Amino acid sequence: MSEAALKDALAALGIDWSILEHEAVYTVEESLAIHDALPGAHTKNLFLKDSGGQFWLVTVEHSRRVDLKALAGAIGAKKLSFGKAEDMERLLGVTPGSVTPLAAINDTGGAVRVVLDPELAAADAVHVHPLRNTATVGLPGADLVRALAAWGHDPLIVTIPERMVADPA
Repeated sequence: MSEAALKDALAALGIDWSILEHEAVYTVEESLAIHDALPGAHTKNLFLKDSGGQFWLVTVEHSRRVDLKALAGAIGAKKLSFGKAEDMERLLGVTPGSVTPLAAINDTGGAVRVVLDPELAAADAVHVHPLRNTATVGLPGADLVRALAAWGHDPLIVTIPERMVADPA
């Protein structure tokens, strides 16, 4: 699906959003400069596959360090690993660096389960890519949840377990 079709799909649901055009960003670190221009929650997206073959798209607040082992239990998955770029493109129509929960609109076969952290689902403004990494859109978390549900991807909203950082002392 094109970005124009995505915008039309959001408009058809009555969802208002804002957009900021910027240089391409591929990592959370590269996107930090954008955060000052866009108040609200900023995201990190993990495209995962479990050992049973189920694909997962997990969206968390950008600074979270996800514990993949604990995440599997929290979402009812088998052992998790990162999904392949080819699968991401085939199922979600995006490339690494452009992953976004909005890409679920492209998964018409329902192969990918979407997971959102509750803080994002409740946020006044959540910032995600619009199928490309040269822009960021902001929309209310409740509207993101509503859009995902309308596209057949009712998200699993669960607290994402964090990896503990070792004390260097």
